[in-house]
Amino acid sequence: MEKKGFEASFKSMDTEEFLDIYFNRPIGYAWALFFKRFGVHPNVVTILSIILGMAAGVMFYFPDMKHTLAGIFLLMWANHYDSCDGQLARLTGKKTRWGRMLDGFAGDLWFFTIYAAICLRLTNDPLPFGIGAGEGMTWGIYIWILALFSGTICHSKQCTLADYYRNIHLYFLKGTSGSELDNFKQQREIFYSLPWKHNFWWKAFLYFYGNYTRQQEQMTPNFQRFYALVQQKYGNNIPQALRDEFRTLSLPLMKYTNILTFNTRAIALYISLLIGEPWLYFIFEIVIMTALFVYMRHRHEAMCARLYQKYK
Repeated sequence: MEKKGFEASFKSMDTEEFLDIYFNRPIGYAWALFFKRFGVHPNVVTILSIILGMAAGVMFYFPDMKHTLAGIFLLMWANHYDSCDGQLARLTGKKTRWGRMLDGFAGDLWFFTIYAAICLRLTNDPLPFGIGAGEGMTWGIYIWILALFSGTICHSKQCTLADYYRNIHLYFLKGTSGSELDNFKQQREIFYSLPWKHNFWWKAFLYFYGNYTRQQEQMTPNFQRFYALVQQKYGNNIPQALRDEFRTLSLPLMKYTNILTFNTRAIALYISLLIGEPWLYFIFEIVIMTALFVYMRHRHEAMCARLYQKYK
């Protein structure tokens, strides 16, 4: 494997995680070279990752170890393809907004299937720790409520903000060419500029993606104020000194963006499944990951507030 080519497939070493650099990315890169050789489009690889990830979710419905291990293998394979599609896009120059949106949609489908499978698996199981054993109580609707809260209130916001902070960091590191820092106003302008005829699915993507960017902006008021100031004073020609200062302050927070995306989440999921208590994964998201999310957001917002006061 050519090191230069492998490293060129990264977005940035600043935003890469240890497990990705030494495990997921090398395997993804090998797949990227394979698919590049046969002219496979990155979006096809993303679709394959969706199929694998959803198949993993189906495996997690079954409580036996054979299905659990099969599901873990399939989800790891799906993640390698998820790594591969981005690397393949950068290697071939076939980067499209469709690809970015489809890539984000892939993870949602994986975890929707996984959450549903765990809920269906536990619905008729007794509650843990012998709770309600005398009355024959089961998880019932409670596991669905736990999963819904974990997925929509916790997981979704954690990944949304982590992705935003990564793209903010890449913007100050590499500029517009190395970042996917979009905004709600921009997405809505594109949405309204297109007719529905012949653009139905594209406009649907733009609508929901616009809502996604709006959620990112609503969670980051101090950054929005600082970013507006930077755009007003410098446009995209940000002085190198400011870029370097922002990178220095933002870099320590990148480890939290990595924790809040896939690898740590997947490890917690695997452990909960292997010990036969998949409900613990939802507790992990609600308690541990939410605490990290709050801390990361506080640190980043405080950083942006200080920078705003310095440069206003």
